[in-house]
Amino acid sequence: MSVKSLGIFYGIVGVILFSSKAVMVKLAYEYHVDTLDLLLFRMLFSLPFYLFILFLIRNKRPSVKIGLKDYAWLLLFGFVGYYLASYFDFLGLNYIKAGLERIILFVYPTIVVFLSWLFFKQKITKVQSVAIIITYIGVVITFWNELEIAGKGVLWGGFLVLLSAITYASYLVGSGWLIPKFGMLRFTCYAMVVSTSCIVVHYLIAGEWGMFNYPLPVYLYGVAMAILATLIPSFLVSASIERLGASNFSILGSLGPVSTILLAFVFLNEQLTYWQLLGMMVVIFGVTYLSIQQKKRAQA
Repeated sequence: MSVKSLGIFYGIVGVILFSSKAVMVKLAYEYHVDTLDLLLFRMLFSLPFYLFILFLIRNKRPSVKIGLKDYAWLLLFGFVGYYLASYFDFLGLNYIKAGLERIILFVYPTIVVFLSWLFFKQKITKVQSVAIIITYIGVVITFWNELEIAGKGVLWGGFLVLLSAITYASYLVGSGWLIPKFGMLRFTCYAMVVSTSCIVVHYLIAGEWGMFNYPLPVYLYGVAMAILATLIPSFLVSASIERLGASNFSILGSLGPVSTILLAFVFLNEQLTYWQLLGMMVVIFGVTYLSIQQKKRAQA
């Protein structure tokens, strides 16, 4: 198998595994598990693996000097990108279907473009403007139909998931210049440690201390989210980006909403209307259009 083919394979598997997280959350919620407890399980069960990786690379020094300011930014982005984004996402899944959650989250590349313009004054091109308009038309089509069916709870859930997309996009925009300093592996592990610490503090302050009272399937879903939907895909995606480049990989990301919708159909019996399918396709088209055009510009 060629390097490119291997990169495509890693990317597809990584995207599908990441997408399975929403389905696992919804399955765990059937046991009336508290949102904070479930998020705590996911992070605590994955933490030992990231600590072990840090131990393995302990003697591999960064190529550039890292100062206290860099570590301060790392703490901020770990808080925003892995703690806040995950918490908003888990909260939102209390109110909306897994398929709708993935469609809303999928607009984060367009949010990255907007935040780059807002904070770093990077010009929004005509292509980017068209892609942003297309994706949000798709979200409105999908979301409006769901709102008519399920009521205002969906509106609140959609808003929470949109906050998750915004915080994750903020993490991507802000951490881009830190990753070359720390290295992808070290930065990811550090960020996960920071996020887990934030969740533990949150639990100590606001938790209901019922984490030991759930049936066995809840803990199994926590382990599955930690390993299958967090740890393994994080490295598969990194390996895919290494072989294909970020632009090529972003096109594979279009499989995310599709795989979530199919998994939700199989495991959650979620049904989609024709309007929702249309909205999904519009969103995927918008993000794919943006990714392909950016790739063409990079090659020009």
